[in-house]
Amino acid sequence: MTIRKTMLGTLSLFALSASPVLAEGTLNVLTWEGYADPSFISKFEETSGCQVNATYVGSNDDFAPKLMAGGGVYDLITPSIDTTKLMIDLDFVEPLDTSKIEGWNDIYPKFLALDGIQKDGKYYGMPYVWGAIAFMYRDDAFETPPTSIADLWREDLKGKISIWDDKSAIYVAARKNGDMNIYTLSDEQIEKAKQALVEQKPLIRKYWATAGELVDLYKAGEVVISNTWAGYQSSLLADEGIKVTEFIPTEGAEGWMDSWMVVKGSPNKECAYKFLNMQLSDQGQCGVANVNGYSVANAAAAKSCMSPEQYAALHQDDPNYLDSLLIWQSLGDRFEAYTNAWNAVKAQ
Repeated sequence: MTIRKTMLGTLSLFALSASPVLAEGTLNVLTWEGYADPSFISKFEETSGCQVNATYVGSNDDFAPKLMAGGGVYDLITPSIDTTKLMIDLDFVEPLDTSKIEGWNDIYPKFLALDGIQKDGKYYGMPYVWGAIAFMYRDDAFETPPTSIADLWREDLKGKISIWDDKSAIYVAARKNGDMNIYTLSDEQIEKAKQALVEQKPLIRKYWATAGELVDLYKAGEVVISNTWAGYQSSLLADEGIKVTEFIPTEGAEGWMDSWMVVKGSPNKECAYKFLNMQLSDQGQCGVANVNGYSVANAAAAKSCMSPEQYAALHQDDPNYLDSLLIWQSLGDRFEAYTNAWNAVKAQ
């Protein structure tokens, strides 16, 4: 059975209703918080004549069900590098005409070399932003700073712990167990990770689904340690006067890269390519970096629109920083095993 048939059969169980409606000159984007922020999208709308409607996801596992249920209502999506290949294999997206994207040649070669955004010599994804899934704690809750994934299993922190509501929780638990092959886990290793998460569950205050949800939990003092989208939630908390510290645990951290992809059959190609050009330009790259605190894919844009301090802090001068991270990979036909294990933990 092909991956397309297998995944369509599995994902049809989770299909959700969608709300956007197609209209000429309107782009419906399925994306992450901050990627369509008014601080830089409003200017795009004024200059391009294209309106942007954004629907936000809280997990990469949201893309396929929403596209299946959407009836063709989305024009652009931004899945991470572990999910882009699935979008291609499910025939949800179409090849990009890279000749229409200014700045394409300024994208870090490391990202353009990734298999997950290309097939048969064609690119399907435009690299956009990247970073780490770090860990974070409230400074006022710890006399000795935490350093390990195991700190998320501490009994003395019961009711003060949170982790992302995402299948990547399996990756976290696997590393705690000493299994570093987190994208090729055996059934036995997945079961061990699942059991570790089941043991952790009584310690969890809440599985967070969105950036805002985690920020609110920290603000209220209900959570003092979690994993995090590095640079984003910590900056939102800093704006609220809450002191938190991000850290890479001794067991390592995952790395990610998000790409813009054009949904197959989108009738708004002209606006879509205007949007892609804006997102890869100074306006879009520094726009999202300033909102989310993420590193960006266009080296030239980053250098021209960032201060030297921001450029260095976001590792724009050192994309090899990604080599120190466990970069997300497609799970292929193991996707269902990981997802089922995570769902089983939540069902306990």
